[in-house]
Amino acid sequence: MVMEIEKTIFIFLNNLTGASFGLDFLFYFFAEIMPIVMLLPFLYLLISSVKKNGYLIGEIMLAGLFARYLLVEIGRYFFPRTRPFIFLEDVNLLLPYKESLSFPSGHTAFVFAISTAIYLKNKKIGKIFYLLSLLVGLSRIVTGVHWPLDIFTGALLGIAAGIIIGEGSEIVKKKIKW
Repeated sequence: MVMEIEKTIFIFLNNLTGASFGLDFLFYFFAEIMPIVMLLPFLYLLISSVKKNGYLIGEIMLAGLFARYLLVEIGRYFFPRTRPFIFLEDVNLLLPYKESLSFPSGHTAFVFAISTAIYLKNKKIGKIFYLLSLLVGLSRIVTGVHWPLDIFTGALLGIAAGIIIGEGSEIVKKKIKW
C-alpha cells in the first residue's frame, strides 16, 4: 500500500519533466548543483576570517558530513533499496546516474543537516536554507533518482544530524569555555 502511494507520487512528480528545457534545467540545477551553491557562503566566510568563522564553518560541515557519510550509509546498509529508474520503466531520468542504493537520499540529508546547523545559529538564514533544501529534495524525485520516502528520510536524518552536532558543539564550547 505505502509503495503504491509512493510510486504514484513519484510518477506524478517525474512526469513534470520533458515539458520544457528551462524547467528541466531548473530541476537539474536544484538536484545536482544547488547543494554545491549552498556551500559557497561558507567558503566566503572561511576565506574572510578563519579565526572568526572557522568554528562555525567546521560545525556546519561536520553536521553535513555526519549526515551524509555516517547516517545515510548506515541506512543504506540496513535498508538497501533500488533507485526508481531501475525499478520502473519509462522514468524520465535527467541526471547521469550509475546503479547504486537510493535509501535514504545523501544529497537531501547533507543539505538538511547544514540547514539545521545554520537554523540553530540564525533562524532567518536557516529558513532560506530549509527552503533550498526542500527544493533539492523534490528535484531529486522529479529528476528520477529518488523515491519520496528516500527524500523524507534523508531530510529527517539531516535534521537529526544538525541538531546532534549543533547541540553537541554548544556543550563542548561550554566545557572548554570557547
